[in-house]
Order: sequence, then structure tokens, then C-alpha cells
Amino acid sequence: MTDFIAPYTGTVIQKCLDEGAILIGKCNCDPWGFGGSGENSGYRPTKHPLDHERSPGGSSSGSAASLASGVGFFSLGTDTGGSVRQPASMCGLYGLKPTYGRSSRYGIGVMASSFDTPGFFAHSMEDTILLQEIMEGKDEFDPTTQEIEKKSYSTSNSIKLRIGVPKEYFEDGLNPEIEKLIKLKLADLKSQGHQIVEISIPSTKYALPIYYILVPAEISANRSRYDGVRYGKKVSDNYEENLIQSRSNYFEEEVKRRIMIGTYVLSAGYADQFYKNASKVRTKLKREFEEVFKSVDVIICPTSPTTAFKIGEKTADPVQMYLADVYTVTANLVGVPALNIPIGKDSNGLPIGMQVMGRWFEEDKLFNVR
Repeated sequence: MTDFIAPYTGTVIQKCLDEGAILIGKCNCDPWGFGGSGENSGYRPTKHPLDHERSPGGSSSGSAASLASGVGFFSLGTDTGGSVRQPASMCGLYGLKPTYGRSSRYGIGVMASSFDTPGFFAHSMEDTILLQEIMEGKDEFDPTTQEIEKKSYSTSNSIKLRIGVPKEYFEDGLNPEIEKLIKLKLADLKSQGHQIVEISIPSTKYALPIYYILVPAEISANRSRYDGVRYGKKVSDNYEENLIQSRSNYFEEEVKRRIMIGTYVLSAGYADQFYKNASKVRTKLKREFEEVFKSVDVIICPTSPTTAFKIGEKTADPVQMYLADVYTVTANLVGVPALNIPIGKDSNGLPIGMQVMGRWFEEDKLFNVR
């Protein structure tokens, strides 16, 4: 809301301020991170700085667009299913989602508690390394943060890696220009002395559907606090009328859609069929990642199946919009760190990114992919 002033400062923001960063302002985004394009915002869609008819991606759309347009040295965002990496790919930026529990979620508007991860955008790998060193660490206000050894990532940038390339990520639906640039980058990495290994993560094909069961379920539970009294805008002195009208008038369509999906999959008679089974597949997917990381150090795959799409192109079909996150949701399902690296542009001059995923709490391996 336009008149809202946060009562406290988020931990990752405070850590940046403590190091001398200057907060310029707040950026536009999909409400609570519900979206992949910045088009759901109550402040109207965010426009891509290279083409105002296109979306910069989302949900952290304003953070990506502002940095890509030359405003600031870095920008913050949250990543629940790709909301930092996907717009980073579409705007030609570095975008990091660290391991779940490496950086504090305190002060961040909650979307799905077991997925949300504070991330950020930067112009270079060096800035990415510096920012992660500043933001990470145990926080007494966030019990999900882990006690980890503080390290300097900038001192370890010459390790030869075993790079896994999952075949499931290079099938139908991927823009050929993106696939071509990634393969050229893999060839370059091989020439640097890194080993390229084809791998398989079979349950990847279920990642998107289970994400859109589990995340709306957590959304439904978390949004129950928005009753127009404790949170939200008051529109009536009658509690029930206020609850109905504040949600009806001030929740955007995508917000309502995700709440309804989540409420449905948690409802009596359907929770076992949907939520419970999706949770089992999430566990299976994590085990597959554990097995893969016994033989490789990092995984390389696309970040987005397309480059920046036009505003309005996907809004009429929510499923097509959800498919924009098909390569990014997996990292959030299993909690591994993931980084978007810009690798070039397509024939229309639009940026293309490549995603690197690593073992839990091994961000340093990601920073070795140059």
C-alpha cells in the first residue's frame, strides 16, 4: 500500500546498510511474489528497460529492471521459485538464490515459508561474491538460518569442476537460441579444464506441478492473517464484512487464484491426494539431487525457456505463465543454491542467461563458473 511504512528493517537489508550501502527506494513487483512477469502489481506492469513492450520477468521485476537500466550498483529480491534468477536472465544480470537457510528471511514478506529465499541482482561475479559474503549468516530472528563457517569466496576461483548437464532440461519447449548459447558456454568451460558430464534427474518432470501444489498450499495458510485488522486495509467496522471486502477489493486476481488453489489442495478429502503426494515427490527429488551431487560439483541448465516476452502475451493463460518457471522451481523445492549467469543475447538483442546449481551451502562452486 502507498501509505505503508515498514516497522522494522529486514536482516539482509540491515547488513548492507551496516556496510555503507545507500537505500535508494522500493521497487515494483508482483504482490507477495505471486507472478513471473511483474504484471500483477497494483502499480501496473514493470517494463523491460530494453523494450518497453516486454516484461523484465518476475516477480522481482522492478529490482531487475531498475538495475538493468543503470540505477544503483545492486538490487535485492526474493526467490521462491525463480523470482530472482528468471528476471536476471531476461535482463542480462547475475542473480543469486543462496542455499535455503544461508541468508535470513527476517523482514521479508512471506509467500511460501519453506521456499522463500532472499536473493539479489548484480552486474558482475565479483559484486555477487561480495554481496553474498555480506548478507549470509546465522540470525537469531530466523530459526531456519544455519550456523555456517564464514568464508571468503573471492579466494577460491580456480577450482576445476565436474559439471553435470541434466538431459531433462534440454527437451521440448526450450528456445533454440538459448540452447545454442548454453552449449557454446559448456564448450568454453570444457576448454578451461572443467569436466562436462551428462546426468539425469528423472523427477524433474514433476517439479513444476508439485511446486504449484505445495506453494499455493503455504500461500493459503500464510494469507489467512490478512483479515483487514491485523494486516490489510480496513474497509468496514463489521469484522466479517471487512474480511470479505478487504480481500475482494485489494487482492489481485493472481493472489486470489493461488489462495483458492492452495485452499483446495489442503481441503478435507483432497489433502492426501494432492498435498501429501506432492510432499513425497519433493522428498524423492531431493534424494535424486543428493545422488547426482555424489558425482558432480555443479549442475548447468537453462534459467528460462524463453527470452523476455511481451507484456500481455501470457496473462490470458496462467499455465503458460507458470511454465516460465519450469527450470527454476527445482532449486527451491530441494533448497540448493542457484545462480543466473548472463551469457549473451538472442537475434533480437534480448539477454540470455544460464543457470548453475550447486550442493547445499557450496555457493563457492557456483562462483567458479566463469
